[in-house]
Amino acid sequence: MTPDALVELVVDLCASSVADGRRLRVAVDGHPTGGTGPLADAVAAALRARGTTALRVSTRWFLRPASLRFEFGKQDIQSYAESWLDVSALRREVLDPLGPGGSGRWLPTRWDPDADRATRAPYETAPALAVLLVDGPLLLSRGLPFDLTVHLHLSAGARQRRTPDEEKWTLPAYEDYDRTVRPTDTADVVVRTDDPRHPAVVLRH
Repeated sequence: MTPDALVELVVDLCASSVADGRRLRVAVDGHPTGGTGPLADAVAAALRARGTTALRVSTRWFLRPASLRFEFGKQDIQSYAESWLDVSALRREVLDPLGPGGSGRWLPTRWDPDADRATRAPYETAPALAVLLVDGPLLLSRGLPFDLTVHLHLSAGARQRRTPDEEKWTLPAYEDYDRTVRPTDTADVVVRTDDPRHPAVVLRH
């Protein structure tokens, strides 16, 4: 299908769930070069155009401080895969408040990884009907409470071609993720994105 058709497909899935009278927490998972952020942004914009409140979070803003991320070196693959993301903060500040029985008071950003300091973003309050879209890598291995999961899949060869040389050290984390988490088997929607102009969708929801 076309990229625009992919956006509409995800929007329709989100809209049908929100129609049930609840907030929806959506993961857009995949390799950083696979387009998770742009897809989540496009879905959020399309939902807003339909009159649905859409909230956006990128896991980039919920990383741990550099002193913790790089405790075992800047290229420690286990740390990258397991402890760079502040899972507890993402759950506490975003996913739980926007889940069933949650207060609706959520935090859009927490930590600026470039400046290595808190963003000091103010809390926001979500309405009773809203869609939260969270994009980031390796999301389905965290035990996080998402209501809908979208995985943008790249083959090992495509990841190798697209990843900048200075980031190729991260590739084993994605190979292990494919092998152990098996996101193509567990995500609600799987999108094969080796050719971003022609995404191929496997719908499991």
